[in-house]
Amino acid sequence: MNPESLLHPLLLPTQKLTLGCPILDRFLRGGLPCNSVTELVSESGCGKTQLSLQLLLSAQLSFSLAASSLYIHSEFPFPLRRLRQLSLSFPTLHNPLDQIFIRPVHSADQLFDLLLQLDVSLSNQIKTQLPIKLVVIDSIAALFRSEFDNTPSDLKRRSSLFFKISSKLKSLANRFGLVVVVTNQVVDFVGPDDGLNGLRVGNLGCLYSSGRRVCPALGLSWANCVNSRLFLSRDEEVLNEEKSLVDVSDDEYVQRRTRRQIRVIFAPHLPESSCEYVIAREGVFGIER
Repeated sequence: MNPESLLHPLLLPTQKLTLGCPILDRFLRGGLPCNSVTELVSESGCGKTQLSLQLLLSAQLSFSLAASSLYIHSEFPFPLRRLRQLSLSFPTLHNPLDQIFIRPVHSADQLFDLLLQLDVSLSNQIKTQLPIKLVVIDSIAALFRSEFDNTPSDLKRRSSLFFKISSKLKSLANRFGLVVVVTNQVVDFVGPDDGLNGLRVGNLGCLYSSGRRVCPALGLSWANCVNSRLFLSRDEEVLNEEKSLVDVSDDEYVQRRTRRQIRVIFAPHLPESSCEYVIAREGVFGIER
């Protein structure tokens, strides 16, 4: 054994999950990595659920993971109609909804119990079936924000559950080569200009969406529970009449376009970068600039 042989496993390429769009895949250097927990954080209406649904379908592609998915949702109802609509954009897949397992959860404790059951199921997967390689939790914030009060005992219990759940997710990702995606919400932020409570988390000291300064929900404790964080934002811009219109709403005086961006806040394998995207009937697509 020598130093080079010890480093060799670290140099092996990591399998990645395509986002179903070449532009977004290039932005993320090939897609979302296996053996890792990736967080999508945004305010409502930015497309994190839309992108999550798209991942359920792209995971089945032969050049992606060629695998089934588990979608754990805490926000109701589940958008089945939209998933069926998106599936029409994947004509090479045969009965793609049959390879998507959907489970509702109503509390953080119920989520942890489900992850324990998942551990057993993954250990006993039948080889002839498409293995589960993608786990999506939409959303993690909904489970914690309504269940706990702002008291010392509840905050202590909440932090304990944070680490129990994140530890289990990372363990499952590493043992079974999973892509784990969790969605998170944002809250309005009022405080110092440099980061959260004076601490900068990731590439951007300040995050803005819809003209508001925001920060990811669940605070610094949860920020340490994920491997990568991607921030989705939206802003409206006024267009001149001669410009082409995308996602435009007209009123009597001005024409506006909703501009959406996805940014890398932190990730061990990605530099600071951003990519503009649109949400269409067929799915979520990046825009080259």
